[in-house]
Amino acid sequence: MIHVFKTSVDTKSKLEFATALLTELLPHAKWNFDLEDCDNILRIDSEKEISETVLQNNIFDCIELE
Repeated sequence: MIHVFKTSVDTKSKLEFATALLTELLPHAKWNFDLEDCDNILRIDSEKEISETVLQNNIFDCIELE
């Protein structure tokens, strides 16, 4: 299942912190950021549910889009 999120990841340093967090929280998922998009889109392809920890982290804002 693919989940799409609007994020506040708009700098290289935020991207580095977000990468570390997502690698730890979602080790078996595929994900990527599109920082050229105005919403700084994060796409996560995971068979498991996306944890609230991803949505409510201290590194970046993350809102799921429908």
